Amino acid sequence: MHQAALLGSAVKDAKKYGWQIPGPICHDWATMAEAVQNHVRSLNWGHRVQLQDKKVKYLNIKGSLMDEHTVKGLTKAGKETILTAKNIVIATGGRPKYPTNIAGAMEHGITSDDIFWLKKSPGKTLVVGASYVALECAGFLTGIGLDTTVMVRSIALRGFDQQMAGLVTNYMENYGTKFAWKCVPKRVDKLSSGAFQVTWTDIQTGNEHKDTFDSVLWAVGRAPETKAMGLDKLGVQLNNETGKIIVSADESTSVPNIYAFGDIGEGRPELTPTAIKAGKLLARRLVGQSKELMNYDNVSTTVFTPLEYGCVGLSEEEAEKRHGKDGIEVYHAFYKPLEFTVAERDASQCYIKVICERDGDQKILGLHFTGPNAGEVTQGFAMSFQCGATYSHLLKTVGIHPTCAEELIKVNITKRSGLDATVTGC
Repeated sequence: MHQAALLGSAVKDAKKYGWQIPGPICHDWATMAEAVQNHVRSLNWGHRVQLQDKKVKYLNIKGSLMDEHTVKGLTKAGKETILTAKNIVIATGGRPKYPTNIAGAMEHGITSDDIFWLKKSPGKTLVVGASYVALECAGFLTGIGLDTTVMVRSIALRGFDQQMAGLVTNYMENYGTKFAWKCVPKRVDKLSSGAFQVTWTDIQTGNEHKDTFDSVLWAVGRAPETKAMGLDKLGVQLNNETGKIIVSADESTSVPNIYAFGDIGEGRPELTPTAIKAGKLLARRLVGQSKELMNYDNVSTTVFTPLEYGCVGLSEEEAEKRHGKDGIEVYHAFYKPLEFTVAERDASQCYIKVICERDGDQKILGLHFTGPNAGEVTQGFAMSFQCGATYSHLLKTVGIHPTCAEELIKVNITKRSGLDATVTGC
C-alpha cells in the first residue's frame, strides 16, 4: 500500500519529465485491495507448502499449555488434541489493541489488521496514535488521495530519534496529512448517515471538538497473545503491565523447557526480521548445532512514511544519555535527492545524521536517514555496525554517484560547529 502511494506521487512527477498523462488521475481501492489480499493469501499458502515439504506438521488450532511438556489444542469445532514435546516454543506475536476507556471505540473502529481487508475505500479517515504503524497507515491513505487526520496524544514515533520524527511529520503535513496534536478521543458515535462522529479533547486548552469521519483507525499499540495460553498457571513470568513474557538472552522463560521469541518477549524489538533471526538461532541451539545468541543491539529498521525514515543504532537522545553531550559528535547534512530536482519537490526534510563517539576512532553509535529508499540505504550501512564502523571508515568509502546513499559517506559538518549543513556542489 505504501508502494501504491509512491506510485501516485511518481505519476505526478512524471509530467515534469515529459510524460503526457491525459485527464485526472484517480485511485481504485477495490483493485488494490484485491491484489494485496491475493498476495497475502499466496504467502500463507506458500508457507504451508514449505512446512509440508520439510516434514513439519501444521495444525490450525488454538493452543494452551497444560505443563512444560504438554500443549492442548482446540479446533473451531471443539475437537481436542493433546501434544507433548521436550521443548515448547511460544511465538504468537501480538494483535492491535482497542482502547477500553473510549465509548464506541471497538464497535465503530478498525485497526491496521483490518484495513488490508476492506472491500471499499475507508474514505475520510481518523488515525488515532502516532506510532510507526499509525504514521505509515496515514501516509499511504493520504498518498492515494484520502482525507486523513492523525490524532496525537503526546509525541510521534516514541522511542525513535525525535529530531528525525519531527522531520517525518513535517513532511507528512506538507504532503497533505492533517495532525491533531495534543488531543485525546473521548467517544465515537455512529450517525444515521453511516458516518462516525468523533468527540475529542484538546489537552492543552481543555476544549472539546467534534468531526465526522468515514473510518476511525486505532493504532494505539499491540497486545501480546498470552492471556488464554495458561501461562500463569505454569508460573511463566510475565510483565504485569505489558503482558509480555520475561525472557533471558537465550529466549528461555522462567519455566524450564519453555521458550519465547519475537514480539511476545519483553523488551524485544517488534520487528518481523528480528523475530525470524531469533527463531532460527533458537532452533539451532535447541538441536545442538550452535550456541550463538541473538544480538539485539544495532537492529536497523525503516518507517515507511511518505518520506521514508531509516535508522540503525542509537538515537541522539540515547547517545547523549549514555555518553554525555560532550562525549558524542554529530555529523549531519541536509541534501536534495536527484529524484526531487526535476520534479521540483520540497527536500527540506531530507536529512542525514551520523552520531559518533567524540574521542578515539570515533566509533559510529547511530545513523539516521530520511529520504527515498531509506530501507535500502539503511540496510547496507547496518552491516558496518557489526564490524565496528567508525567515522574514518565512512570517509574512506567511495560513493556511488548519483545516489542518496552517497551523501552519507560525505558528511563533514558537525552540529557543534553551528555551520550550515546544507549540501552544496563544492
